[in-house]
Amino acid sequence: MHDTAFDPVAALKSYHAAIDVLDFAAIAACFAPDAEYVSDGVGAISVGRDAILEAFRGYFACYGDQVSKDEQVAALSPRSAWSRWRLEATHAVSGARLIRSGEETVYFDADGRIMRVEVKDDAARQGSGR
Repeated sequence: MHDTAFDPVAALKSYHAAIDVLDFAAIAACFAPDAEYVSDGVGAISVGRDAILEAFRGYFACYGDQVSKDEQVAALSPRSAWSRWRLEATHAVSGARLIRSGEETVYFDADGRIMRVEVKDDAARQGSGR
């Protein structure tokens, strides 16, 4: 029997692709049930797939037009990947522009599901587009 090696870069890209099209079922399938999501840009930690999905739904209810791009993606280990990203979005109610950039590290379990996401923003900037 031949085992295919897990590719953390491909898994990270697949996760980001699901986010880009707001496929919440696919996003949920990426996470382990007890996953953790830490983001200093939104100032929160979510524990558990259900809480993470609830936070995603709330965020995208406000910023449904988000356009994000990975500028770099790399494997850090056989079960982790890193990306340098940038995004822009408009708040659905206020119309305020959100521009964020930073780094994300994603850790996968033995089944290839996300067990931890760490997002570190360069800075959260709103308004001027800079």
